[in-house]
Amino acid sequence: MKLAIKWDQAQVDEAGNVAGHSAGDTLVRRIMRLFPNSILIGAQMRPGQGFKVAPLEMLDPRETAVINMDVVDSPRLWQKMYNEGAANPKIMNFMWFPPSDVQEVPGVSSMALSCALFPTFANSERTAQEIREITQKWTVRQLHEQMRLGWVNLGFRLAHVQPRQEPEIPVVLYPSIYLSARKRPEIFLDVVEYVHKQTPIKVEMRLHETHLVSEAAMKFSQRDWIWVGPLTATRQSYWQGLSHTTAFLATTDQESYGITYVEALGAGAIGVFPDLDWARALVPPDYPFFYRTVEEARNMLWQAVVNPAEARRKLDACAGGNIQEWIGAHHSDDAFDEALVKAVMEWLGVIETS
Repeated sequence: MKLAIKWDQAQVDEAGNVAGHSAGDTLVRRIMRLFPNSILIGAQMRPGQGFKVAPLEMLDPRETAVINMDVVDSPRLWQKMYNEGAANPKIMNFMWFPPSDVQEVPGVSSMALSCALFPTFANSERTAQEIREITQKWTVRQLHEQMRLGWVNLGFRLAHVQPRQEPEIPVVLYPSIYLSARKRPEIFLDVVEYVHKQTPIKVEMRLHETHLVSEAAMKFSQRDWIWVGPLTATRQSYWQGLSHTTAFLATTDQESYGITYVEALGAGAIGVFPDLDWARALVPPDYPFFYRTVEEARNMLWQAVVNPAEARRKLDACAGGNIQEWIGAHHSDDAFDEALVKAVMEWLGVIETS
């Protein structure tokens, strides 16, 4: 079997690499690293670096297994492959976003049906639990009781972490590439404005191009101590940026996992989080920087930038040693690699990689 990856938002740059820094982009690259010579389903045939892009219509459905990141689409994909001659189309869902992002009844019910019908791999335990809940609510017992579901934390590559470069003026990172309502950027602005009035800070915001030219982005960029710019061109420059980040303030009300926060913590940044289940799942149980109110967020971020050494000592104490080592041990992509390969072999069969 050859492996194909379906994610309609994937973009390939002129050099033949999967572009972008979103969780979806990162996931596509990881799957391709694990399964060399994979196929990225796209509109036109073209070569890539270690993979190729091809329309679904040009693939032999009898010899192709699909990891589908467009989860709702799997029943339609099955029908198409079946009509083209596959007696038993090999399809596996990858649920990499919060299921609760889908609110409309047709979308939720379609997602539940897809996850009940096709083996589904989730990017975190939290996401897997949400999948169980929606399939039980929206599908009949005969379907949800036979559901095949696996999960593992997405994790990151420890080799990417670069030596710390402490800045003269503390740098606070906006830890998202979007300014959507769910990210609650208004809370972020409120808190950093308060802290900036107490002590000098710089804020860095690297945004997706669709949000870079938004009215919200313009509101941030009017302040000379806030830098608003595009995503980094390479993963190396991304990690260089994290190496001089003092702290970040998370404000989103929902995450399926939170790879951006994990990477920042792994790089040595001090994370200030809302006191929510998704955030507590990322860090040690006694993590000291969880806020319930905006006032608490202001105070915690102020502590982090005024005395980062003391803040890091608190993080090390809650980790029982070294917080970066704890994050590395609990969020290494080695565990992700092993679990995903095992799931693919079990659900899709042996995959050709040459």
